[in-house]
Amino acid sequence: MAENITMNNQDPFIEESVDFTTVAEELRPKNQEERDWGIMQFTTLWMGSVHNILSYMTVAGFFMLGLNSKQVLAAVMTSAVIVSFFYVINGIASAKYGIPFTMVLRSVFGVKGSIIPALARGLIAGVVFFGTQSFVTARAMDVIFNRIFPGYTSIGGEATFLGLPIYTAISFVLVWVITVGLFMGGTKVIDKLGTYASPIVYLFIIGAAVWAINIAGGMENVMNYAPANAQFNTALFIACVSALVSNWAGPIVNIGDFTQRAKDLKSMIIGLPLGFIFSYILFAITCVSLFAGTAIAFPEMQNFDIVMAIDQMDSSLAVIVLIMALNLGATAFVVFGNLFPAGLQLTSLAPNLFNVKTGGIVTGIIGVLILPWKIINNLFLFYSFIGSMFGPIAGIMLSDFFINKKGQLNLQEIYAAENSPLSMKYNRRAVIVLAISFTLSMVGAFFPNVSLLKMINDFAFFSGLISSFVLYTLLTFIDKNK
Repeated sequence: MAENITMNNQDPFIEESVDFTTVAEELRPKNQEERDWGIMQFTTLWMGSVHNILSYMTVAGFFMLGLNSKQVLAAVMTSAVIVSFFYVINGIASAKYGIPFTMVLRSVFGVKGSIIPALARGLIAGVVFFGTQSFVTARAMDVIFNRIFPGYTSIGGEATFLGLPIYTAISFVLVWVITVGLFMGGTKVIDKLGTYASPIVYLFIIGAAVWAINIAGGMENVMNYAPANAQFNTALFIACVSALVSNWAGPIVNIGDFTQRAKDLKSMIIGLPLGFIFSYILFAITCVSLFAGTAIAFPEMQNFDIVMAIDQMDSSLAVIVLIMALNLGATAFVVFGNLFPAGLQLTSLAPNLFNVKTGGIVTGIIGVLILPWKIINNLFLFYSFIGSMFGPIAGIMLSDFFINKKGQLNLQEIYAAENSPLSMKYNRRAVIVLAISFTLSMVGAFFPNVSLLKMINDFAFFSGLISSFVLYTLLTFIDKNK
């Protein structure tokens, strides 16, 4: 598929035929000089972000549902291959034309029609992921501060603020300021965070895995571990894979925000899978080693809490360094995968009110107002919603670009003024398919006793993507043959 597509970044059409003077700088196509990401940049893009505490919590859920170590390893690596595939295939349009995800979205849904998927990606996912990830990071910081300042977790006694213990509220504010501050540093700071944070995270994560394997009595014990409620069936395995894929569904949808900077297609086609799958191999080994290792060494700990597992170490220095490494990955995930795309979406929706930075700040503020600590106990339900929304968006985008438009975009139409005859306000076909596929994938969450609907909801990302791709393709053929 990629062999049939050539880069258009030097095409004079872009410079001569389209007026970008009224378009926000972040939304314009990247010129040749701005396309500066090679294989190395794509390889390291998610290497640090993979090791975020929220991802570890998701995998901990696999053990709690009854999967053993080998099955968890298989689920994690299956997820990695699937995510990598969709990163590449959904990133080709932006890599080819140098345009951000939000403009690709506009070409699919229309100027007005793109508001719903843009809000879903920019605000709903961005806000919730920012809030929940920041809360999880803040709780991890509680452990660090308690090691440095014994008695930290007794600050405020039993008092709470908006449902948070006073000491966690303090940690949360600190995490919020640091995260938003890094985001405000701009793309250069974000680039350096991704480049330099990853090796540091990996160094310490490997150390944690070695420690866990050692306390478990060896790798063989870790691999043979099974929880007390061990069970396996294909539906459970697919549901776990779907949940972990949904954890990355947001970046899958807006991967174009990064591939628009590709020097060439080859860089992102090689770099994205290489970095993500390699990172997930280590992530899978570390997850299984830490959860199974601490469950074996500390039988009283069966809640598979990654932070509490690390806190079992005697060395305060090791605890601090390891949790900081995970928090570094979490921060990179929030900045790269949530604040940045949220800022872009808000800039696209209301260019007179927002730019990327102010959009990101608004996302951060709303991320606090939703009280994310109330959501964290329903993480799999949130993934179900995310999968139900992002699966259909991805399916429609892929069908529209590769089948309907045969790999060609018309930048004159995409960047046409809203009142121009070239501008498409709505693509009704896309909006209708999105509504049907989302409803089909999500309805099972409200009717858990209907086995078929529940199964479709358990596989939300896959069922949404497949149903939307098939339905949109079918309607496209019908429309073209009228």
